[in-house]
Amino acid sequence: MAHSNGSEKNAGTTRRDFLKASSTVASAAVLGALPGRSPGLDPASLRLGRSVFAAGSDIIRVGMIGCGGRNTGAAAQALTADPGTRLVAMCDIFMDRVKGKRKLLKGQKEDQVMVDDDHCFASFDGYKHVIESSDVVLIANAAKFHPLHAMAAIQAGKHVFVEKPHGIDPAGINLMQRASELARQKRLCLVSGLHSRYHAGYAETVQRIHDGAIGDVVAIEENFLRGPYGVIARKPGLSELEWQCSTQYHFRWLSGDDVVQSLVHNLDRASWVMRNQVPVKCHGLGGRSSMVKPIYGDVFDHHSVVYEFESGVPIYAFCRTTTGCYNSSSSIVLGSKGKAAVLRCRIWGETTWRWEGRCNPYQREHDVLFAAIRSGKPVNNGDYMARSTMITVMGQISCYTGKEVTWEQINKSDFHYPPKAEECRDGMEPPTKPNADGSYPVPKPGFTDMI
Repeated sequence: MAHSNGSEKNAGTTRRDFLKASSTVASAAVLGALPGRSPGLDPASLRLGRSVFAAGSDIIRVGMIGCGGRNTGAAAQALTADPGTRLVAMCDIFMDRVKGKRKLLKGQKEDQVMVDDDHCFASFDGYKHVIESSDVVLIANAAKFHPLHAMAAIQAGKHVFVEKPHGIDPAGINLMQRASELARQKRLCLVSGLHSRYHAGYAETVQRIHDGAIGDVVAIEENFLRGPYGVIARKPGLSELEWQCSTQYHFRWLSGDDVVQSLVHNLDRASWVMRNQVPVKCHGLGGRSSMVKPIYGDVFDHHSVVYEFESGVPIYAFCRTTTGCYNSSSSIVLGSKGKAAVLRCRIWGETTWRWEGRCNPYQREHDVLFAAIRSGKPVNNGDYMARSTMITVMGQISCYTGKEVTWEQINKSDFHYPPKAEECRDGMEPPTKPNADGSYPVPKPGFTDMI
């Protein structure tokens, strides 16, 4: 939906040459100020219509790794962004999900969905076949696999859109950073699903903060409070591995838990406000209070993390996934001369201002991606996507261990949630198993050691 100020295969030489040469003039207007290319976004360029991408008739083949709701949305947005796109391959752990989402997308974009049965894959290795078949790869599956799949696509010479988070542990984020560096060397696009950077109103709000509209930043409060991610009943006949993969947000080895999954958006905005600085340390609290039934897996249902920048500015960050409670999604910046609500695109204090436009950042991500491909001017979001995700991992590990964690510590760590992504196989034993009562073991702050 549109966001207002109140919401939140390997290509042959001919194909590659064409994609670099076509639509250069039209794309230049869109690529004037992009995330990963300049400190902020030009709000005027963000309002350009999709017509600027219509030049050129060569086909760009798109593949999906992951067929959940988010990647289905991303695929629809990719097909909307450029009429020369064709969806040609899809994979997931479950074939019924692949074919169900193929049918759904075919109903929306009939002429652009060209996925035959031979290009529907259901296995842990399905990503390899999607990459082989595609020019652009959309990655939105269990976050554990985002770095591995992004690196594999870039090594194969493919452009990548990858949903947040961009890893769930230090080892994964380090791999994603290397993938980003390789994409730069190979002049390939790497676009992040951290959509805030593509929202014109957020960008203008952050720029006004940088320009002094609220004075010096004193503190930042970040909230993502809501009910749990989709809770589904366990279908009869599923193995333990299949069950966990079907509800991956509720298992740490697949999702990384909620600071990484949800607060990554908030902490990306906070780092952006702080001119892409990183906190030097953090301490966190977390646990399970009410979402304790086996269906909720082994994740915590509440987290609180306090980060501190070198200047002393704190971030107070909160996320919760419990039912029947107060819900809120906000990014509040307190300054010496006022305050700003980034998600509301508002500023109060000595300066009073409100952005009145509308923007769909989810669509904008793909508009930018395909314009960059057509123009031959790659966009790469690797710097902030790796940095912001590492900030969340830092906080998540602090919550699990009960210990203060520093930026230096987390960046020196090679910790990963076993098994390694490249070791995952169909039919393997999952790394966590239910106890006798059906519940799953969870970290114990003060006893659990991770880095």
